[in-house]
Amino acid sequence: MTCASELKSHQFTILGRGKAGRAIADALAGAAALEPHFADPERSVLLALPDGAIAKHSARFQGRCAHLSGSLHIDGVPSLHPLTSFDGAAGDWRGVPLAVTGEPPQVILDAFVSLGFVPFDLPGELKPLYHACAVMASGHAAALWLAADSILKGAGVTLPGRGLLGLTEAALSNAAELGPAGLTGPFARGDEETIQRDAQALPEKWRELFLGLGDVARRANS
Repeated sequence: MTCASELKSHQFTILGRGKAGRAIADALAGAAALEPHFADPERSVLLALPDGAIAKHSARFQGRCAHLSGSLHIDGVPSLHPLTSFDGAAGDWRGVPLAVTGEPPQVILDAFVSLGFVPFDLPGELKPLYHACAVMASGHAAALWLAADSILKGAGVTLPGRGLLGLTEAALSNAAELGPAGLTGPFARGDEETIQRDAQALPEKWRELFLGLGDVARRANS
């Protein structure tokens, strides 16, 4: 695998100083310049910008840029979407999928591969579906975890240790290893009495969501 230091003679520019841009630049340790969105570099450009800004700025660098959006597809503009969550600092991205649409500048693709990302081809027309599934598996899952923790704390229950996190990790690990057979809990068991008792205990605004997601678990396990 190519090392980031070997890419320093093939520099490119990252436009955008958000969490993704900062994290990738940090990991590349000088192999890529990090610039604000209004910069005008001459080398290849990786657009680490909000979706609404990509069309405008990609037109400035036709034939030598790629963007990071996992949902947006613009004909003639390649993209690379790392299937991870960035916090602004370099991370361990070995084995993380990298959705590649079109033909990005080779130096940019090589940089991602050097950091451990695993590229795969994603047709442009499938990007919104791919991204929706990624949001469900990440943002929605995290939001549900935060909601469950908040509901308990609101009722005066503060869990010791790692709280709900260990349970969440174990459930995801079982599902990843066993598929639908790894699902547990009252919906997987068909325990209607427990389901209704649990639903009634929840704040009303969460009840419908609890039952709706439970139906998803039922269908997955059937």
